[in-house]
Amino acid sequence: MSVPATSEPSFLEIRQHNAITTARYEMSACEMDIVFSLLSVLRKEDKAGTIYRIRVKELEQLTGRVWNYQRLLEATSNLRSREYHIEDNKHVLQVGLLASALYIKGEGIIELEISERIRRYLIDLKNNFTSYRLQSVFSLSSKYAKRIYQIASQWKDIGETKTFTLDEFKIMLSLKDPKGQQPDQYEKISALQKYVLDVAANQINEHTDLRIKYELLKKGRSYQSIKFYVNTQVPQQLPIPFELEADDAKIQLARKHLDTLGIAKLELVQQILNEARLVDELFKFMYKLKTDKVKADRNPGGLFLKIHGLR
Repeated sequence: MSVPATSEPSFLEIRQHNAITTARYEMSACEMDIVFSLLSVLRKEDKAGTIYRIRVKELEQLTGRVWNYQRLLEATSNLRSREYHIEDNKHVLQVGLLASALYIKGEGIIELEISERIRRYLIDLKNNFTSYRLQSVFSLSSKYAKRIYQIASQWKDIGETKTFTLDEFKIMLSLKDPKGQQPDQYEKISALQKYVLDVAANQINEHTDLRIKYELLKKGRSYQSIKFYVNTQVPQQLPIPFELEADDAKIQLARKHLDTLGIAKLELVQQILNEARLVDELFKFMYKLKTDKVKADRNPGGLFLKIHGLR
């Protein structure tokens, strides 16, 4: 049995058991995007052994990031070896997410099978779950922003998270080895703020349905814990149009990118949207802009037009 990743309505929500949200695991932003796509198509009624299909072109359209064969193989290989560590009062479960991953050459399709022991945490939604919008997590480029968004979503109806010790928080983000065998990352609080907390807060506040701020709490003269304040807001980005065919969805997202770049002249917009090559170049340009591979602080739209001879 295969489940396609294209049958969802707009404003798709991922619902993820809180044991997973707060579990300790290490993933790149690329791996997380594959996982979020997988979570979006899981169903409570799915049988053991269900195969889930993820289409690479749709991932590119949704994320604005360019994927290639080698990167996909590395990401799915890492996902097979990455481990969730889920602990309660009675048990410690060490489990991988994927039982198998199959890449179909020439078709841009990945077929994923989840590990059965993790299934109940992903699809048992009766009592304890977190919901968050798929377009929000796709719009975050920082892996720490993606993780903090997940955690904050768990507390959005309350308005603030519990107080985490810094050790507990860093373990959840895989910045600290709980066994103490590896050195901590971002030991200085200023580095943690600059490279993790501020980046995450800025991205979440700009791109998602949540608005967060954090508070670092001292014990004596040093910071010992952290808490997040969480409010909902109307997200600025357009919803991902899951109800549309793939080509129509791509055009709608391309329109959004043109609007972001300030390209509003009707003739130019129509010329770009009517030419498949220019639409593809637009997505590549937005990815390079997002990852600082293109520098255009003042007029990125003008730069795009100039590169492609449109001005």
